[in-house]
Amino acid sequence: MKHKVHEMVLPNGARGLLIHVPDATVMSFDINFRAGDYLTKPGKWETAHLMEHVLLGANKKYPKAMTYQAEFGKNGAYTNASAGSYDITYEAECADFEWDRITGLLQTAITQPLFLQEEFTAEFGNVREELTARSNNHFRHLGLATRKAYGFACKTDQERLKLMKNVTLPDVREHYKQTHTTSNMRFVIAGKLPTDRRNHLKQLFSSFELPTGDGWLELPDEMPKSLAKPFYIHNNTVDNLYFYVDTFMGRKLRDPESDALSLINTMLTETLYSRILGTARERGLVYDMNSGFSQSKLSSGWWFGAQILPKNAEPLLDIVVKELRAVFRGKLSDASITDAKQYSLGRYQRSGQTVGGTAAGYANRYFFDGEIDDYYKVPERIRAVSRSRIVNVVNAVFAEKIWGLGVLGKVGEPFAAKLQDQLKVLW
Repeated sequence: MKHKVHEMVLPNGARGLLIHVPDATVMSFDINFRAGDYLTKPGKWETAHLMEHVLLGANKKYPKAMTYQAEFGKNGAYTNASAGSYDITYEAECADFEWDRITGLLQTAITQPLFLQEEFTAEFGNVREELTARSNNHFRHLGLATRKAYGFACKTDQERLKLMKNVTLPDVREHYKQTHTTSNMRFVIAGKLPTDRRNHLKQLFSSFELPTGDGWLELPDEMPKSLAKPFYIHNNTVDNLYFYVDTFMGRKLRDPESDALSLINTMLTETLYSRILGTARERGLVYDMNSGFSQSKLSSGWWFGAQILPKNAEPLLDIVVKELRAVFRGKLSDASITDAKQYSLGRYQRSGQTVGGTAAGYANRYFFDGEIDDYYKVPERIRAVSRSRIVNVVNAVFAEKIWGLGVLGKVGEPFAAKLQDQLKVLW
């Protein structure tokens, strides 16, 4: 969508992006705090998650969560919150005609929560249900367990369920007090934002009734370590196997590197004609396979994962090894790079069809490191990716030999070790 971005830097330390979409009929809000799990004590890991559940509840203006939610949603507005290892985000979307009402309601919830014991007890049960449901997701279980093994601030849902009992309402209140400050707040608001609305939002966020605090809280210093042997989770109920293979470099990717890695990622697994997934599907080896990259404060990682029958695992990894070695040597045709660029350009166009999609294109990066991606330069960045950039970044993420394999199933540790031996030639 056609839009213009303004960054707002306020005297109270809060910062945010206002994304003016002239033709918008809705408003999208994301209000973020560095307040995730890494800031809690290991034995009270679920504190941030429980706080996120309780905060959009009773407050000084609305004495019950249901009363607040009924008021918020009476014209079809949506609100939710999410908590992760690093941060908590409160989000909302509403019709354009009630943008100021919804903004005020968000401010009330965030600045004047009551944290009632009865609502904490109810949400404790809801969080337990949520984590129990998530614990049935084998990909999630394996992904969280391997991240913890690499040394990231992480716990599995199974561990979190056991730790919940340690969290009390005073813990939630203290976590709120330590993290919900104006200097630790970032926001992205998108919609029709002429000058008068921007001025209104500036006044509102400048008057948030929160302590100023000591600034934007630092992300944790996490440096992944290599796994000497496969990280194996035995599960007798799983007839196939789940695997993740990760490789890391000890720094953040630069933008041209992330553009190049995104493009080769597309070429390898993101389509049914891709070099790894497409070839494997053609041979009847795997239904689906994914890959992607992530960044932390001190590192970058690239991963591949799939669920697959044990008899097909080795043939699939043969394809993975063959195709990655070809990339190491620059065996990429001009036509395949051009095709991947066209695919990426089309995906980029689709991603910005809505106000919320446009906001999301800025929010993830802005909340992570404060950088403002120029959305209109994305096509130029995609077109600038070259074969040499791809080869260089792929070799770079393998060069430091920080890697590991995670396997979940009932195939046994010797079989997992066999898969690791098959992959280690890449490093």
